[in-house]
Amino acid sequence: MALFPRRREPRSQVRISERAGVRYLHLDGPAVQSAMRMRAPLALELEYTRAMMAFLLFRRTPRDIALIGLGGGSIAKFIHHHLNTARLTAVEILPEVVAAARAYFHLPQDDARLNVLIGDGADYVRAHPDSQDVLLVDGYDAKRIVEDLASVPFYRACRDMLRPGGLAVFNLWGSDAGFTRYFERIADCFGQHVLQLPAEKKGNILAFAFREPLPEVGFDMLARSARELRLGCGIEGEAFVARMRACNPTTQHGFLI
Repeated sequence: MALFPRRREPRSQVRISERAGVRYLHLDGPAVQSAMRMRAPLALELEYTRAMMAFLLFRRTPRDIALIGLGGGSIAKFIHHHLNTARLTAVEILPEVVAAARAYFHLPQDDARLNVLIGDGADYVRAHPDSQDVLLVDGYDAKRIVEDLASVPFYRACRDMLRPGGLAVFNLWGSDAGFTRYFERIADCFGQHVLQLPAEKKGNILAFAFREPLPEVGFDMLARSARELRLGCGIEGEAFVARMRACNPTTQHGFLI
């Protein structure tokens, strides 16, 4: 674990709870920030985290992945376990969150494929253009999305961080008063090359944003990728593709991006 310069020193209270065999991480309140089923610590317990992994429908073998916002480390663990040719850099501004992920949620120590940084995610994105195949952004405090991770300059920096053909996934809340504004910012910064995927059980809506050249988005290809995702990683790829078809522009043969 390394340190990356931070512009601010936030102070937050991390709390751990358990219920019905599931361990939860809370930050400054009762809202669940992360969850882990004790009998399946490598699985993605929360549906929205599995939906974020739907980037694998479009980029099956990324080399470099950046994750902004660690939480309990569920996504980081999943990528480290399942994508053995990918390098993941996870950036978390709160050192106490990193400590909790390691102590209570089985986040592995850094190695050649995992690098956890304590620092400001927005600064990290701006400092590393053209460096990632996939960027995952899941930056919330106890109540709302972190504003520094929802601005037009940040979304532009996210696009610039991707290599050609890369994609970014942003976790948004559909009930947030700023949802439409944030989604439109993402779409504008990525040339309208966006798809959305609502989580079924919570209010999360994942925005998938693509840097040209655009991926294959035909339904036949995505059906094959979805099946591989389910069999290989236990991710309900077919259900996610069906849900995306219901809420994004399409032709008879595929998505319009």
